Amino acid sequence: MSNNLYVTAAEERSGKSAIVLGVMQMILKEVGRIAFFRPIINDHVFGRVDHDLNLILKYFDLQVPYEHTHACTLSQARQLITSGQEELLFEKILNKYKELEREYDFVLCEGTDFRGKDVNFEFDLNADIAVNLGAPVLAVASGRNKTTDEICAYTAITIDTLEEKGVDLAGCIINRAPKGFLEETAGNIKCMAQFDRSLPLYVIPEHKALGNPSVDDVKRWMGAEVLYGESNMLTLVDSYLVAAMQIGNFLEYIKPESLIITPGDRSDIIIASLASRISSAYPNIAGIMITGGIDLRPSVRKLIQGWTGIPVPVLFVESHTYDTIQSVNELYGRIEATDDKRIATALGWFNKHVNIKELRERVVSRRSNKITPRMFEYSLVEKASSDRQHIVLPEGLGQRMLQAADIILRRGIADLTLLGRKDEIATKAAKLGINIEGATVIDPVESNRYEEFVETYFEIRKHKGIVRDVARDRMSDPTYFGTMMVHKGLADGMVSGSVTTTAQTIRPAFEFVKTKPHVSVVSSIFIMCFQSRVLAFGDCAVVPNPDARQLAEIALSSAETARIFNIEPRVAMLSYSTGISGSGQDVEKVVEATAIARQLMEERGLDFPLEGPLQYDAAFDLEVAKVKSPESVVAGRATVFVFPDLNTGNNTYKAVQRAANAVAMGPVLQGLNKPVNDLSRGCTVLDIVDTVALTALQAQEAKKNK
Repeated sequence: MSNNLYVTAAEERSGKSAIVLGVMQMILKEVGRIAFFRPIINDHVFGRVDHDLNLILKYFDLQVPYEHTHACTLSQARQLITSGQEELLFEKILNKYKELEREYDFVLCEGTDFRGKDVNFEFDLNADIAVNLGAPVLAVASGRNKTTDEICAYTAITIDTLEEKGVDLAGCIINRAPKGFLEETAGNIKCMAQFDRSLPLYVIPEHKALGNPSVDDVKRWMGAEVLYGESNMLTLVDSYLVAAMQIGNFLEYIKPESLIITPGDRSDIIIASLASRISSAYPNIAGIMITGGIDLRPSVRKLIQGWTGIPVPVLFVESHTYDTIQSVNELYGRIEATDDKRIATALGWFNKHVNIKELRERVVSRRSNKITPRMFEYSLVEKASSDRQHIVLPEGLGQRMLQAADIILRRGIADLTLLGRKDEIATKAAKLGINIEGATVIDPVESNRYEEFVETYFEIRKHKGIVRDVARDRMSDPTYFGTMMVHKGLADGMVSGSVTTTAQTIRPAFEFVKTKPHVSVVSSIFIMCFQSRVLAFGDCAVVPNPDARQLAEIALSSAETARIFNIEPRVAMLSYSTGISGSGQDVEKVVEATAIARQLMEERGLDFPLEGPLQYDAAFDLEVAKVKSPESVVAGRATVFVFPDLNTGNNTYKAVQRAANAVAMGPVLQGLNKPVNDLSRGCTVLDIVDTVALTALQAQEAKKNK
């Protein structure tokens, strides 16, 4: 069952709030505890609440605190993105969303109102948010002021663009469609051919009571004073007419439901407008708005007050005529939480034109299976934070390491120990303007554990000819010292390698942390985060040319590591041949490794799909798999890719990383008794943060399996 839905439009005045009303009512019939969330709300004057949040929360009596229903305003989001802090923006959104997800059965999300200056910015932002929340999208396209061909083309482009951005579409609604649109498209093959028939597409015609503002809406929007006709404030406004000409000419421009806007010193226009309302020869106007802060002359007031039953509302504003028309042009029909009549109209109109049963089944039963890098990274951090582990960072003086430590401590990912001279680390942190007060700082040679570590290392390695002086040198090395902390249980894991080589980082672990009892080889995987799924690649960093037995061990270790990171393992043993289509020594090694892996799985009680040999395209792409290996349960669905040698694996992961714009986390070492992980010397601050989170999860798993 799905637990979320994201409703987004592609332009302003699409009538999205009326759609959200209908969708909320539809879902409430299936789900009991539902929350409403707008990741980005409009910029508003201090003290005001967001219109749509207020509407949904009040009308449906949702007991969700207002401060929990949004992450930030549109201008705040834009500032974070333009200043290079996009990750912080999505962290704020995900944190807010996850709080609601934990407490409620379903979260209905609504996108921005497209009232900013950059429509493309908002469109992309909404798509990114929906994908990173793992939410199916109900797209709302607008038919307002468009021809039939324009509506069809615009809607098709909207759908295609959302799909290209990795959005999982649950359906599309063409709202505010003009009269005759359905009849015109019914026989328009060219128009309908633009749409995917498998995607539910609904058309809701324009309804003036929903799309047009009332005089009361104008009054509230402008902060106007009602001079006369208060009983007719719910009259709808269809257009605005600025009256600045002679009466004879002005009367020719009157249209049904026009709001006449005129300065207070144009008594002739005001009287003529009131007179037109009771004349059968002219259309009925919606009202009059007097501008400029100019009071009516006493004689005119006397005339109007003596009029039995003022036929239309007369409003008064302080703003000048130009400013007034600029402001009212920004106004459109807004459904207020107290307007039961308009809400009932919106709900009835939605139910009449949308197949509620079909959409409800598609929305409530549908769950997006797409996982973005941000979603995966957030899940790592959330899981790591739930059971904080102690991670040691030997490269305590490195700038990237210190910046990462600041983030790790602020987000509560892990407890940290930094190795290095305390005064140097403190000075460097102060210079960078970061806070590492929550971390423990240890200078190895000044530590009261130093002699103990020297003796332990000497006892472990003396059979290799190590003497105490060499042991002292080794334990003064932060990497050796940090690894010994892990070995002796003073830290749960270690992360290093931002300035040292892979060999320097992992050699101490090989010497005394050692491998797990049933593992013969230490290997690695990279977590590859694509735009819509997360895969594991092994081994791309450690073992140059594994034999069949080692390759089988790498496959099993990779599957077990993938599970730690919530990747359900379906293992593909890769080769340049799929099945029996090829031959040669390299293929035979993979065939043998597959057989050994299956035997080891049976001996160890492991249960997950594993097949080989498979070519990369057959393992990755379902369409290719249907041709090359149609009976396979792994082909086209693989989540763990095991490469036959380091040359193939390392080049492939780097090529995929660049070509597919994938995020590569790792290498994550596997097979050791306790987690020690290596960083690339070109790693970013976020790479370090992610690797610490991955190491913390490995440490959690190691404790479970003790």
